Amino acid sequence: MSKVAANGGGGGNKDQIPVVVGGSSSSSGGGLRYPSNGKTIYHRPINRSKTTELSQASFAYLFSEMVSYAQRRVTGIQELEKRLNLQGHPIGLKLLDLLLIREPPRSQTRPLNIITLLHFLKNNLWTHLFGRQADKLEKSLNSEVPDQYMIYDNEPLVNAYVSVPREMNSLNCAAFVAGIIEGVCDGACFPATVTAHSVGGKEEGEMWPEKTVFVIAFQPEVLERESLIGKG
Repeated sequence: MSKVAANGGGGGNKDQIPVVVGGSSSSSGGGLRYPSNGKTIYHRPINRSKTTELSQASFAYLFSEMVSYAQRRVTGIQELEKRLNLQGHPIGLKLLDLLLIREPPRSQTRPLNIITLLHFLKNNLWTHLFGRQADKLEKSLNSEVPDQYMIYDNEPLVNAYVSVPREMNSLNCAAFVAGIIEGVCDGACFPATVTAHSVGGKEEGEMWPEKTVFVIAFQPEVLERESLIGKG
């Protein structure tokens, strides 16, 4: 297979993007010590400077190494996208708890239905990862797949500096983000399969050539539970 190359974003690129943040814990005796202001280590950013941002060049380099690692010994594009998905899944599981614990106490509740979960993904998750909300959220109008929902991103950051060879033009490295979404869904007890598909045109003058849709297909038991909640 041809190698997927990354442009690196340029050493002089000073554009900034948010970085996933965390911290270290402190303990006293046999248990955790909570500060008087109510904020724990999960509210503190790793970067103690005025901003908690990472340059796009640094992100492009790190992500290109992740793609190169996933590309080793794969036999096709689907297997490569599956590996990228698996890399993102555990991140989504952890991000769910992190984002919820940072909410005010009165709103620290897990999503209880599909619509609440989807808005959490479009707003909270996207803002935390990319500094903005996703561009659009839709439900499938196809009666044969009523369990599918779509989240659109016109300019997915993970595709910004990735050059895909012509023979691999169907590859979408946003499968990594699809894995994060899938991890959040699984952690919230809404098991689903999430895939990333390119919908932007490559012709000259196309406004969003990297436009990507994330298709979320919930498992049958989720839809059954949703219908029972609606009847209640």
